[in-house]
Amino acid sequence: MRARSADRSQPTVPTLRNGFLPMSETCVLVLDAEPLPRLDRLAGRARVRHADARTLKDQLPYADVLLAWDFLSDAVRLAWPGEGPRPRWVHTPSAGVDRLLPELDDGRGTVVTNARGIFDRPIAEYVVGLVLAMAKDFHGTWELQRQRRWRHRETFRLSGSRATVVGSGPIGREISRALLALGVRIDLVGRTARDSDAEFGRVHSIDALPVLVPDADWVVCVAPLTAESAGMFDAEMFARMKRTAHFVNVGRGQHVVEDDLVDALLAHRIKGAALDVLEEEPLPTTSRLWDVPGLLISPHMSGDTVGWRDDLAEQFLDNFDRWEAGEPLVNVVDKRLGYVPTAPREPAPGA
Repeated sequence: MRARSADRSQPTVPTLRNGFLPMSETCVLVLDAEPLPRLDRLAGRARVRHADARTLKDQLPYADVLLAWDFLSDAVRLAWPGEGPRPRWVHTPSAGVDRLLPELDDGRGTVVTNARGIFDRPIAEYVVGLVLAMAKDFHGTWELQRQRRWRHRETFRLSGSRATVVGSGPIGREISRALLALGVRIDLVGRTARDSDAEFGRVHSIDALPVLVPDADWVVCVAPLTAESAGMFDAEMFARMKRTAHFVNVGRGQHVVEDDLVDALLAHRIKGAALDVLEEEPLPTTSRLWDVPGLLISPHMSGDTVGWRDDLAEQFLDNFDRWEAGEPLVNVVDKRLGYVPTAPREPAPGA
């Protein structure tokens, strides 16, 4: 591990302890967003420095570890050094790593980890809430109550309906389990097909999506953003869906061609949609998306339950314990794929 001096100019040569450099010499750089992470456990073990988008580039060469706490920022990708020193480990407290790649996939060995496991259940609960709200027309009920109108309607039965869940990672699986508990039949879609999945029997490849969506009552996107998945929900895909189908995106805004979704809703080619992620965030007040009938918009909050920031900080600190002990880190991202594989080929060394 490379040591850095406090004044950044004259590096000292620390004494090895049990084969490792003393962790007080380790510099942890935090790209901040409010509120700040709770890193009290690092006291006496590492020097913690803070940066924003303006100062990050100057501080990166002196950091051993980068915690990209402001995971909605593109600053890491924009400031990433070329041939110079850089952190050996970068952690993002988010499931997606698209704001870090492809710059960090430069062949120089920086390990990238993510927040896999933190958001699985909260996002699944959010999706189930959306599906229930749309199936039971809660929005219509609220609007009629606001108008003081008594109008009986029939709603949609979830049991026996069919959902295509695009994304077979932990979040997609948790969504599938939650919907399955309500009697919804699941078609799970992943990067590649698997005919012997222990839980769902079969995982369809992404190439099968055009064949699956015509039978789906619910299409849920929670896929990682890659070059292949960008824009996959376009006019052609919406045209394949049932007129009674609902679409939910909790993956990335770039998965959807938003103008095509608007056109599909306005033409009643699909029944409704919910977007928790948008191509541009925050969504400008001038966007036409605000006023589209049948479209529910939420501000990228599906995974954010009370205490979620503390959970993210604890996850990073647990991984830092591994880094300090020279143990393999958890949630190591395959930078070629853009996500954590279900069965990683090789654990990455922590030090």
